[in-house]
Amino acid sequence: MDYEYIDSLKRTHPALKLLAADNAPLIISFLFKVFIEPNTRSLGFSELQSRLADYIFALREMYGPELYPRNAREYLDDWANPEKGILRKFYPEQGDEAEYDLTPAAAQAIDWLQGLADKQFVGTESRLLTVFDLLRDIVRRTEKDPQVKINELRARKEEIEREIELISSRGILPHDPVQVKERFFQAEETGRRLLADFRQIEYNFRALDRETRELIATSDKARGDLLDEIFRDQDIIRDSDQGRSFQAFWELLMSPERQEELQELLNRVYTLEEIVELEPDAFLARIKYFLLEAGEKVYTTGNQLVEQLRRFLDDQAWLENRRIMDIIREIEKTAVEVKSNPTGGAFAALDAVKPRVDLPMDRHLFIPSRQTRLRAVALEEGLAEIAADALFNQVYVDEEQLVANIRKALQTRSQISLQRLLEQFPLEKGLAELVAYFNIGARDEKGMIDETRTETVFVQSGDAVKKVTLPQVIFIR
Repeated sequence: MDYEYIDSLKRTHPALKLLAADNAPLIISFLFKVFIEPNTRSLGFSELQSRLADYIFALREMYGPELYPRNAREYLDDWANPEKGILRKFYPEQGDEAEYDLTPAAAQAIDWLQGLADKQFVGTESRLLTVFDLLRDIVRRTEKDPQVKINELRARKEEIEREIELISSRGILPHDPVQVKERFFQAEETGRRLLADFRQIEYNFRALDRETRELIATSDKARGDLLDEIFRDQDIIRDSDQGRSFQAFWELLMSPERQEELQELLNRVYTLEEIVELEPDAFLARIKYFLLEAGEKVYTTGNQLVEQLRRFLDDQAWLENRRIMDIIREIEKTAVEVKSNPTGGAFAALDAVKPRVDLPMDRHLFIPSRQTRLRAVALEEGLAEIAADALFNQVYVDEEQLVANIRKALQTRSQISLQRLLEQFPLEKGLAELVAYFNIGARDEKGMIDETRTETVFVQSGDAVKKVTLPQVIFIR
């Protein structure tokens, strides 16, 4: 607390600048009325402007029309200036109207001014007992000797048993009303300070979110290195003393058993005669809801950081996909240009769609060619002595129709044997059609002739039925 530090605070700290402002009475009284007293976390622009206009009008009616000549909108814009640091202006995720909230510095200034007021009751005993309880808790939690902890638990057990015996013999001793009031005021003050601290915690999370956005916008690092740096900063905040304390507080508050216990304690306290005489406001009675609302604001701010990281990853993936699509379009454009204006030569070469197998031992041996010699003899017309009816009884087999039959049969199955095929498409041209099927199976690359198995086919020849046994022929789709 040297001179330079105090001088710097006076010139730069928003709380001291607020206290030294010319219109500090207007600012502090109005902010206390709309934010602190009802414990409101944020207000929309239209509502806040309307309430400020009414408040200024009331002040002018009491103290003169020349007081605070500017309109409400100008005052709000001035208070929300980052250099002033009094109000934080932001836009919620849902809605297009700006909202305003107190900055931690403004809340600190108002809290300090509240502490200057004369208190009707100043409790000292409860504060001293709180100090004793905190010190005992520290000692108990840091004690490493098991025997010491056992002795302490036994002493506490004996004290509880003595208290039970005292109540059993004498009844419940009357309590001190002063002590009850003192502890109630201390609980209320602690609750208000706790809610004020939430604004500072929320401010720290917003600062982390702002730094993350700036880092994403200005960094030229690779995506993996940038994410490592962002997550490392986030882990530092979460693993800090403040972050771990808030996490423990939130888990404690979200416990259904703790909420029920807190509500039951508040109900019992507010029915005590000593508390009813004080006519307290409903702040402490609604402390559970105020804490939940404040904690939710902190969690929402933390979720905004996670959402920012998710958008960053989505944007990076979108940019990569867009780059891929640009490359594909360039390839398509080049292909169209080459097609329209071929430059000659091979444009592209593709390997064979299937391997080509050449077996050296499968080659035929050399067969010398023969020259046929015809004798020049005179041809004489003669008479045939054989029957020529067989020349006019030839049977024509349409192999294309047989191939169509095979394809039709393979539409519902992956393979079929010749025997099953003939059951679906019976032979119409007799043995010649059977030989044609056999020939197709031998030529087809997808066909297979299994000489280790045989199948029997019946061929209609006139009035007789002939039985033909041949190697199994299988057609494959």
